[in-house]
Amino acid sequence: MSRGSGHDQFAVFDEIRDEFFDDAMERLRALEFVLDNGSHGRITRSELIGSFRRLALYLRGQAAGFGLNALCTIAHKLDEYLADAPETLPPRIWIDLETYIDELSKQVGSRGTEIQPDFSRLPQKLASTLDEIEIRRIEVMLVAPHGAQSHFVERELRQCGYRTSVVPDTVLALSMVVQTKPDLIIISAVMPGLDGIDFAIGLSAMPSTRNIAVAVITSLDRDADVLTLLPKKVPVIFKGSNFADDLFKALDSLFMI
Repeated sequence: MSRGSGHDQFAVFDEIRDEFFDDAMERLRALEFVLDNGSHGRITRSELIGSFRRLALYLRGQAAGFGLNALCTIAHKLDEYLADAPETLPPRIWIDLETYIDELSKQVGSRGTEIQPDFSRLPQKLASTLDEIEIRRIEVMLVAPHGAQSHFVERELRQCGYRTSVVPDTVLALSMVVQTKPDLIIISAVMPGLDGIDFAIGLSAMPSTRNIAVAVITSLDRDADVLTLLPKKVPVIFKGSNFADDLFKALDSLFMI
């Protein structure tokens, strides 16, 4: 490859990235009108949520491709925020969604110079069944495939008052862990791509993440050989009849209770 062709490739990349920033800002401005229409009842709940989730997925995908980790993480949290929205939207949703638009606009407006946000201040996901539970400022990331089991575990954690985030991919989770520094990470032992056991071992060893509490959740037998690879400080939560007891013991051993 000639020197000139390499320079041309960088120029093309910069051009495509600039086009993304322009397009993303236009979409965010359009979303402000969607928010206004929603707050005045001019569009339906489904139209409001659909518009915000589509933008979140678009931004997350594009941001990941350009290495914009903070933008990718905020977009993921916006999608999570709306994933289980109740049929009757609470009054706080308008301020919450405006907060997300503002935070996303800051990242897009910086055009690649990432501004480190305070992720703990981002509005947490809507969940009408948990309105009376006091939410503590303890961030728990659940790294597990989407499904009934992850919903069950997340519900148990939220019943304890934890602020939760579900990430279905270990590679995406690694980026988000570095960005958000959660208080606790619970990882499914079996994950596609980067295995959950390997991920837990890596997090426990890396200087930037080794002080974050990590636990593994699994349906493997208690005497499975692969579990012996885990550092002693990583508790294992077994699915099944003793799940609640194992979860309590893990949280207690990690000083989360």
